[in-house]
Amino acid sequence: MPGTHPRELGLLADCESCFGLCCVALPFSASADFAADKDAGQPCRNLRDDFRCSIHARLRERGYPGCTVFDCFGAGQKVSQVTFGGTSWREAPGTAKQMYAVFPVMRQLHELLWYLAEALTLEPARAVHAELAQALAETERLTRESADVLEKLDVAAHRAEVNTLLLRASELARAGRQGKDRRGADLIGARLTGADLRAANLRGAYLIGADLRGADLREADLIGADLRGADLSGADLTGSIFLTQAQLNAAKGDAATRLPSTLTRPAHWPATRYEKASGSRPGRPRRRR
Repeated sequence: MPGTHPRELGLLADCESCFGLCCVALPFSASADFAADKDAGQPCRNLRDDFRCSIHARLRERGYPGCTVFDCFGAGQKVSQVTFGGTSWREAPGTAKQMYAVFPVMRQLHELLWYLAEALTLEPARAVHAELAQALAETERLTRESADVLEKLDVAAHRAEVNTLLLRASELARAGRQGKDRRGADLIGARLTGADLRAANLRGAYLIGADLRGADLREADLIGADLRGADLSGADLTGSIFLTQAQLNAAKGDAATRLPSTLTRPAHWPATRYEKASGSRPGRPRRRR
């Protein structure tokens, strides 16, 4: 059993080791996120023969910002190199259908591993650390099952069990803060400039296009919160719980946005004065396509 660091658990996407599964297995519809329709199992028209994206450096300007937001949590390389032993769907077309079916299952399992690993770092949740560690070990075991097992796995049931533990860990971590309970709330387009949302329960909240400029989101539980287009300029997200890079990538922010140490400021956010002067940006080298 590996440790609990995302890198040790293989939860950081490595596109070099993937067969472009996110570009093939998943469907998308023409919208503000994608410039064209694509059915599940149909390779994106921008996918090259070597599994690289032909417009990777220009995805946003070419109408594919949704691709820059997506994060498989390392599920792509796990399915490609472990589940299917390094043989691609192009080399063995007969495996394609099953590979595409397994990929979204694996992604859910890897996302759960990400949350469980973070929960184990929450000192106030020590009372449930043993159960969290057991759940992490079981979830990791499931990721190494055969394609036949994974394809039939009731991942929703497993997710429900794990979520009960994650919720308990969140409650313990936020205990005594008396944060607002906005779980699942419809806050689409809400004006929350400078709002005190410290230690709030925002699990599954719809914050699409919300104005969160200068908001205090320290220790807030953001698992499953929809932050697409939300303005986090100047907001304080330090210590927030279960925030992922994909959620940040879908939002807007600036140099004044304060983030957890485990996450990086998205490349499409405005550059800092230092970055403008030096011409450098914080990168994610694993994205090479």
